[in-house]
Amino acid sequence: MEPQIAKNYGWESGNEEQSHSYLLPPVLKAFKQYGTKSLLDIGTGNGATIPIWLSQGIKVTAIEPDTDGYHFSKQYKDADVRQLGVGDKLPAEWEGHFDTTVCLEVVEHLFNPAELTNTIRYALKKDGIAILSTPYHGYIKNLALAVAGKWDFHHHPERVGGHIKFWSRKTLVDLFEKNGFTEVSFEGVGRVPFLWKSMILIFKKK
Repeated sequence: MEPQIAKNYGWESGNEEQSHSYLLPPVLKAFKQYGTKSLLDIGTGNGATIPIWLSQGIKVTAIEPDTDGYHFSKQYKDADVRQLGVGDKLPAEWEGHFDTTVCLEVVEHLFNPAELTNTIRYALKKDGIAILSTPYHGYIKNLALAVAGKWDFHHHPERVGGHIKFWSRKTLVDLFEKNGFTEVSFEGVGRVPFLWKSMILIFKKK
């Protein structure tokens, strides 16, 4: 199958991203709340989150299609890191294996987002949870971007592997509910309410 994301995203280091400052606290809270013991990180990027997940006593498996990202990620020998992407065939032993999947700032890059729900559904145990983040879009933020003249820049038109899907809570919930999940929680993060940078949603596999 053709890859669902740009082959070369442009990773230059294994350093943490600025976005981790507001994305990771709710994710770590969810791990504790749901008792996560085994995790599949889908689209781990440069792997900067892997040692953070490991520090929580979680057995970590991660996939990343980008060669440079995979190179940085595989340095963490306590995690099982594979060079795979959304839509690729996962190992048979991963079917129904994981308590939790986490997928941070990935779905906005995918040509066929339903492939992500297929990957998550395959990997999760019954009643397992999927934690997902993506840039937030809603009426007030969209209007603010337009008024500020930032709409074109926001769409990353010249960025190789940039954003090609722009999600609201409603459209993302629709995607997951049509593909075998129930929404459990929603949280906007990074900035004041309704101008959030990103949103974090948790879904449960039916």
